[in-house]
Amino acid sequence: MKIAVIGGAGYIGSHTVRELLDRGHEVCVFDNLSSGLEQNLFPEAGFVKGDILHPDEVGAFLKDFKPEGLVHLAAFKAAGESMINPEKYSVNNITGSINILNAASAAGVKYFVFSSSAATYGAPEYQPVDEKHPTNPENYYGYTKLAIEGFLKWYDQLRGIKFAALRYFNAAGYDVKGRINGLERNPANLIPVVMEALLGKRKELLVFGNDYDTPDGTGVRDYIHVNDLAIGHSMAFDYLQKNNKSLIVNLGVQQGSSVLDVIHMAEKVSGRKCPYRIVERRPGDPASLVANPSKAFELLGWKAQYSDLETLLATTWRAYLANEK
Repeated sequence: MKIAVIGGAGYIGSHTVRELLDRGHEVCVFDNLSSGLEQNLFPEAGFVKGDILHPDEVGAFLKDFKPEGLVHLAAFKAAGESMINPEKYSVNNITGSINILNAASAAGVKYFVFSSSAATYGAPEYQPVDEKHPTNPENYYGYTKLAIEGFLKWYDQLRGIKFAALRYFNAAGYDVKGRINGLERNPANLIPVVMEALLGKRKELLVFGNDYDTPDGTGVRDYIHVNDLAIGHSMAFDYLQKNNKSLIVNLGVQQGSSVLDVIHMAEKVSGRKCPYRIVERRPGDPASLVANPSKAFELLGWKAQYSDLETLLATTWRAYLANEK
């Protein structure tokens, strides 16, 4: 299948491109390189530099490439920033997505795989969280993802574009074969911050609260390896092509790791101590957030293969070391 990957030079995007290429698809990346990296591009895939905020650029790209499928990964994703600067998230995530959808409709794209998020659920009312859980985002980033899912439902109904909205939990790790080492710029997620603390690029890691109702008092999250996410994207296209029916599905592992679990495993794989300090909780942080991915297993045949904590931390450490040379 010809597949356009919008945001394909980014962290998850580059791993998704690699997986699609490995499975024999013809891939072209569209990215403005604002957060994506040229080193994350593969020579086997085409590349067009462009911006989703310029409808003519997206339209020309899709008209020229004529893809059957499209992956949309071109969203801003810092939940905290979205609460401080909602305008930025409105323009990029919502306006940009509408531009992509309109261009996809005009170009006759049949299948649309969207990078959604567990942030669409908000604070968990029960766990593990399945797709029937109420959607009540606690941050504006999560709201933008939910809004885009709403647009996709309408474009399915009105334009026949079949979509898969993949609600990721916490993406982590790097390519298990070591083919992708481009680091995210200004990371805010726990595991990259741990890496920076191990390498002395941060004086210390701040642990936000150790008095939660969890086994060690620190927050627990469901971490999913980026290779497993990439496989999920490919399987979503298989499903859409075979069933011609849209779906919304969780991608997670139904197992949580605490902040201290992550720190201790990082120390084990690196052989270094991670300096950290316990500080006050952050507002809006749930004690625990764990996925129920049984629908993905049932409908896609997808199951995480690389998402054990040691693989997550070891592949990340390897990528960070590769950038130290």
